[in-house]
This record gives sequence, structure tokens and C-alpha cells, in this order.
Amino acid sequence: MKIAMWSGPRNLSTALMYSFGARSDCAVIDEPFYAAYLKKTGFDHPMRADILDSQSQDPDHVISEICGSNPGQKPLYYQKHMTQHMIPGISRSWMKEVRNVFLIRHPARVIASYAAKRESPTLDDIGFRQQAELFDEVLEWGGDPVVIDSHDIRDNPAEMLERLCEAIDIAFSPNMLNWPQGGHPQDGVWASHWYGAVWRSSGFAGAEGSLPDVPEHLQPVLEAALPFYEKMTRLKL
Repeated sequence: MKIAMWSGPRNLSTALMYSFGARSDCAVIDEPFYAAYLKKTGFDHPMRADILDSQSQDPDHVISEICGSNPGQKPLYYQKHMTQHMIPGISRSWMKEVRNVFLIRHPARVIASYAAKRESPTLDDIGFRQQAELFDEVLEWGGDPVVIDSHDIRDNPAEMLERLCEAIDIAFSPNMLNWPQGGHPQDGVWASHWYGAVWRSSGFAGAEGSLPDVPEHLQPVLEAALPFYEKMTRLKL
């Protein structure tokens, strides 16, 4: 089985990749379309040159790789994807071949976390619009997408991971609750810029507190993202 986990940035996505990577039966990959996305858009992200050098910039090549044999012939192949990477010119038809799961998080938390690493994100930077669009496409194809909220995972990791595994028809493994500190061998080259906190972790952080304050100049981004998030929350596990 191939599991495509769709989220925007700053959304527990790396911790969840580590969680699945701690399973002995699961291979993982970290944002395989990142270089193709940067090449097509020309965006100047942190470590752009290193990212372009580290991955295929041809989205068709990426698709052939992620839809081919699972690495190490493992039964499960967990693919961490960013919704904002699926821009026009990158095929989405391959999504019919994988189990699609959508990882959501309140946009106030995403915006506050993103802004701490890269100033003034736009709505398209944080992926909420694209996430809702991809979800609707999966439904139109007759798929059975799953939605899970990162807040709920942090509140009760064991329960929510068990529910997630049940929803995608795999057995839960207690190994998913912990991982070695220091990162994962499949981390993208950009990990040194973005993954500091999760590198220091060995499991999911505790329950989240109240929503953070979003700077005034980012309030329009929050207001634009909220309807997409609220739509997805109505469908979550």
C-alpha cells in the first residue's frame, strides 16, 4: 500500500513521517515534488539550490518513482506531500493509485509557526486552498479520503493513530509512538532549516494550548484560510 499524506507546512507532517518510519514494515519519502515545484515556480525558498540539486526536477520522473515498487519491498510506503506543490503542470492522476490522507491544522497555528521561519507567508504558501481542492478531486474520482487533525494527534497520539490505521486498513503498531532523536535518513536536504524541533524529539509533543496570536499584517491570510480548514474539520476522524 502507498499512503499519500497531504498537508501544508508547519503541520506535524514531519513528526507523522517519523511515526510511520518507525514501523518495520514501512518505507517513507519526504516531499518528493519539492524540487519540481521550485523549478516550475522559480520561488526563492531557503536552501533552493540545494533542494534543486537533491531531487529530480521532472515531475513525471517523480511520479514514476513514487508509483513504482516500494523501497526495500516493504508492504507500506508513506509519502509526505505538501499540497502547495501540486501546481498546474504537475499531473494529479497518479493520486488514484494511492491511499490519500489529509492532515489538517488550525491556520492560526500554521501561520504563526511559518512566520517564525519565513516572513509573511501568503495563502498559497500554507496550502489550505490547495488541500481542499485536492480533497474534492479525490471525492470526484470516487476515492475515500481520510482527514485527521494534528491537534487531535497531539492530544492523544495512541488513540488517533489507531483510528488512522483502522481508517486506511492497516494494523496499528506501538512503534509509531516513538522514534530515535536526530532525524530520519529520508529527511529532505531542507531539514536543517525546518526540522530542528522534531530532530530533538523522540515522540509527539504534548497537547497544544490556546491558539497563538497572528500578527495584524497576516490576519487576511488567516481569514482566507479559515473556510478551507473549517470545511475539512467537518470530515475529520
